[in-house]
Amino acid sequence: MYIGVDVGGTFTDIAVNRDDGSSLILYKLPSTPDAPEQAIIHGLQQILTDNDLSANKVTRLAHGTTVGTNALIQRKCGKVALVTSEGFRDLLEIGRQTRPTVYDMHRDYPQPLVDRSLRHEVPQRRLADGSSHVTLDREAVIRTAATLASQNVDCVVVCFLHSYAYPQDEDETAAILKDNLPAHVTVLTSSSVYPEFREYERFSTAVLNAALITIIGSYLDRLTSRVSDLGIGPEVKISQSSGGLMSVRMARRFPVRASLSGPAAGVQGALRRAQAAGYRNIITLDVGGTSADVSLLLDGQPVEVNERDLAGFPIRIPALDVNAVGAGGGSIAWIATDGLLKVGPQSAGAHPGPACYGAGGESATVTDANVLLGRLNDQVLLGGRMPIRKDLAHSAVESLAGPLNVSIDEAALGIVKVACATMVKAIRSVSVERGHDPRDFALFVYGGAGALHAIDVARDLGITNVIVPPSPGILCAEGAMNAALSTEFVSTTLNRLAPGQLSDMRQACIELDAKAQSWFNDEKVPERQQIRRWAFGVRYIGQNYEISLPVDVTLDDAALIESVSTAFHRAHEANYGFASKTEPIQIVNVALKAMGDLDRPELPLLPAGMPPEPVEHRSTMFSQDCREKTPVFDRDSLVSGQLLHGPAIVEQMDTTVLIFPDDTCRVDDWGNLVITLAE
Repeated sequence: MYIGVDVGGTFTDIAVNRDDGSSLILYKLPSTPDAPEQAIIHGLQQILTDNDLSANKVTRLAHGTTVGTNALIQRKCGKVALVTSEGFRDLLEIGRQTRPTVYDMHRDYPQPLVDRSLRHEVPQRRLADGSSHVTLDREAVIRTAATLASQNVDCVVVCFLHSYAYPQDEDETAAILKDNLPAHVTVLTSSSVYPEFREYERFSTAVLNAALITIIGSYLDRLTSRVSDLGIGPEVKISQSSGGLMSVRMARRFPVRASLSGPAAGVQGALRRAQAAGYRNIITLDVGGTSADVSLLLDGQPVEVNERDLAGFPIRIPALDVNAVGAGGGSIAWIATDGLLKVGPQSAGAHPGPACYGAGGESATVTDANVLLGRLNDQVLLGGRMPIRKDLAHSAVESLAGPLNVSIDEAALGIVKVACATMVKAIRSVSVERGHDPRDFALFVYGGAGALHAIDVARDLGITNVIVPPSPGILCAEGAMNAALSTEFVSTTLNRLAPGQLSDMRQACIELDAKAQSWFNDEKVPERQQIRRWAFGVRYIGQNYEISLPVDVTLDDAALIESVSTAFHRAHEANYGFASKTEPIQIVNVALKAMGDLDRPELPLLPAGMPPEPVEHRSTMFSQDCREKTPVFDRDSLVSGQLLHGPAIVEQMDTTVLIFPDDTCRVDDWGNLVITLAE
């Protein structure tokens, strides 16, 4: 069996695929934010018991998590100290001196994770050419260690200038600190986390990694221990922000790489499902309980970035380009001081959750609105395991309808439309704002609430095809289950792209390839499953930022120069609207993504048969003052090739699919619902 687990802010999702690919077992249960492993273990126990399965048959258990992200947002992380070059104590606080939002004079960057009293300087300074301008003062490092020991820190991160290329001083300082600090204190260097130039981003990434080491390490210890107690033998694999998997020991060393793993796993799941169904250009929309995550896949490949923000801090790691906004099923509707209706970013979360859950929530949420509109089942969810209180949803939305001077139906419809408008804005940021026309893409929706809002969002964007996979609410877990093992290596080179000037780049490739081979050996990846993907960071000389381009490093110098320059001019024009073929080009860094193409089961096909009758009819509001008697179908009863004509609702354990009047839906061979919007 192959198992994927995704822990979200509201629900924990589990997908199990037997090795013959014949069927998927799906399970969804409320998350336990204070101890995320409890929901995971309870869900696994329930699946094994209900399906009479043996834990020793598990081949792989992959896990995407938001534990790190939530810890940083809530500042519930380890106590971190910083040791840096003399004169650079305040670099973390100075940053880039650019405002988060240009026109908001009241919003500023969050306070640094390392208090100034915990930032220590030692005499040391290397120049950009590697020469020692100020020799490392080892006695000063020993004195600093004594101070750190008295400050009861959990982790110390060493950050020196130019250590991305010359890490000797960082390594020596770390060794001295380890010898002079208590054994429980972790010491790491910025060059070991992600060795790239731009000191502020490198320092910030190293500090974020240090802040997460204690809490993620503790969580993984609890999780792996309890998984082992179940009788599951293989080591748990952790999903990364880049979409691949890593071992638990890598996650303990580099927890920052898993900080955005949940959304990335969803993109991987969407990629595999879309490719199997024959779609290569898609926009993904993942609507969960707390947020909506969107991304764009062009010609069958997701867009990758090397720099993101995490809890307001810059983070320099490879990640899939996923844009998140606070619009989910649990997003709270409220009236601002201007008297207008707003939705999110505050969320009711797993506890107490939307009012209709009957767990103590009183605020109106998007889920409550959908219950009142008849779009969502007003009796039970999760296959009958979660009772719904329509009366509580009515009371919550009514508290907004009065001040807005509208009917309850109007207020509920307004909540949904405001939430959808936020999702549309997020999709525009990854499509229109980057030169892509959404009408050229299909909208691939998943997450527990994605299919409820897909048609509204698609229609606003001019998209005509919407794809809903067989298990949209569990797709992030499925994506983690089917992902490849991967890691990234990078080296800063600063080479001009010209004949006779590529020696440093070639040497960097040799060193990175050796690191990748060592990683393949450590992870026991067979040679037939080893994949290497090379990329250069390229810019015109004098520019501040580079464009990442895939490259074939086996080409000779002349062919490589021609290939990279042609691709760079094309990419620069696409990104910035112009290209200057007379300007000299610079290779900023060389990156190698090493992947272990793990065995994975086939996706099950949906059999044909007699189309089922609806299980009931429900009064559903699709537009203002217009309710329609809408047939409701059970997703498990649908057959390949079946056509549904809107209005219709398709219910399943992990989501509800809404098909508007005049739209049509076809069930394809893979079990996807392909909805075509009417003119």
